[in-house]
Amino acid sequence: MMMSMFSSVSGLKAHQTRMDVIGNNIANVNTVGFKASRATFQEIFSQTLASASSPDALSGRGGTNPMQIGLGMNVDAIDIQMERGSVQRTESPTDLSIEGEGFFIVRGGNEGAYHFTRAGNFTIDKQGNLVTASGQNVYGWMKYVYGENGYEFDTQEPIRAINLYEDIYNSNKRIIAAKATTEAVLSGNLDATQKPIGGTSAEAVGSANMTTLPYDANGDNIPDGGTDTENLDPHYIVPITVYDALGNEYKLNLKLWKNFTQSTGTGDSATIETSWYYVVDGGSNSTATGAHGFIKFDSKGKLIKTDVDNFNYKPTIEITPNIETGADSFRFELNMEQLTMYADDSSVKTTRVDGYPPGTLVTFSIGGDGVITGVYDNGRQQPLGQIALATFENPAGLQKVGANQFTQTPNSGDFRLASQPGKNGAGVLIPGTLEMSNVDLAKQFTEMIITQRGFQANSRVMTTSDEILQELSNMKR
Repeated sequence: MMMSMFSSVSGLKAHQTRMDVIGNNIANVNTVGFKASRATFQEIFSQTLASASSPDALSGRGGTNPMQIGLGMNVDAIDIQMERGSVQRTESPTDLSIEGEGFFIVRGGNEGAYHFTRAGNFTIDKQGNLVTASGQNVYGWMKYVYGENGYEFDTQEPIRAINLYEDIYNSNKRIIAAKATTEAVLSGNLDATQKPIGGTSAEAVGSANMTTLPYDANGDNIPDGGTDTENLDPHYIVPITVYDALGNEYKLNLKLWKNFTQSTGTGDSATIETSWYYVVDGGSNSTATGAHGFIKFDSKGKLIKTDVDNFNYKPTIEITPNIETGADSFRFELNMEQLTMYADDSSVKTTRVDGYPPGTLVTFSIGGDGVITGVYDNGRQQPLGQIALATFENPAGLQKVGANQFTQTPNSGDFRLASQPGKNGAGVLIPGTLEMSNVDLAKQFTEMIITQRGFQANSRVMTTSDEILQELSNMKR
């Protein structure tokens, strides 16, 4: 009789534990990144009243099954359900969720054990650290190189606490350094209907006139009408803005004159070629060297790519800043190979000029690959870091340590090397979203009803056993 009471006691305790698990799940139904738990039961060993016996062929007696009385039950396991929760969009640039496997790596300070979390509700502190809501640093990489596919982070480096403002590799990231211009690319059309300042020749006279300025009385390489008193207006002017290594800006003007048109060759090989003369004006705060020359076009309006006889469609321009700017001279290539000459309005402009002034960080964004990209007020972008993820052979073996975080255990597998999002089995990041709790309320309410009934039934066994014992004690009367 006493065994039924002890069995019911074990049932009450186990169902109470299961109810605690259910209550915790429901309490965390709106907790970011929470993983629900599940309690399962097992029976306790049984008391054997009689062992099994085998049939006796000689006597014809049949075999018997064992006779056992169970001694109750116990909690078998409390499992963590690692299924991904639903995603909630927040639009916050520092909120992240993981689509797939993996955990964010966090740690409080520079020492101690790493913790792991699916809760990506991060913020930026005043020093630029990417941190959790409880102030723990988020880890990743910040050393990068520029490769064939753009910026590539060195994932062989140890992971470090991510800081958007500075690090040991890139120093102050709130300011992006200036870059001197090395190339300016032009494209567009030069108007073929312009009258050449040197006139035309229908004779096969060679190329001497093509590279000779007909009007340059003082030899300053500026067409002046032969009077040295009045410069000829250019047929077209292209403004070009370049920068030195300090970020000083220089507004240059590329001036173009249609110079000379002539027929070259004889017979079937005869063709019409047209030369244009160009000068780069260094502006008020610099002088330009090597900034004049000729380009020529064929009778189909295509640029003739030659760099002989003073023709140069990719001249190297040297800019010497005024001394008060504090900057050294620098050179850039003026690329004019994309120019055409048709009977249409001139439309030459710069399509790409590298180099830029210094810039201040104004905002940032996080990509699906975990790369944090800074946007600066000079229009440039620069990587600030890459968030790392940890993967485990058995994520369910992790141990909860509070604050939506886990720590590794002997059964989870060891965390050794971090993975880039989207590689080595790690999921990709979804910026501006949070992974919510994976608690299924309908399932939890069902489990709660079942648990309540189980607890209620075990209490009835206790009550009935007590009544039987009471009747037994009353038999002496």
